[in-house]
Amino acid sequence: MHRAALAIQEEVPTESVDVLAPNASQYDAWTLDAVLRDAEGVPLEVLRELALAGLTLQPTPSQAEYQHVAATV
Repeated sequence: MHRAALAIQEEVPTESVDVLAPNASQYDAWTLDAVLRDAEGVPLEVLRELALAGLTLQPTPSQAEYQHVAATV
């Protein structure tokens, strides 16, 4: 999960990328939480990294010029 977080930061413009422990996540699971800048939808590069890490994308709404991405183990 940490490798996927680093790869996302390197591949697309981000505001933040965090890995949350189950007790800190609203999903009660290890969670990768990212806020992407200037993105319309989730970029293919991000989807690829999530898939390689075996993460499940959770539905999250976008806000203005930011796209929120949450994925769990």
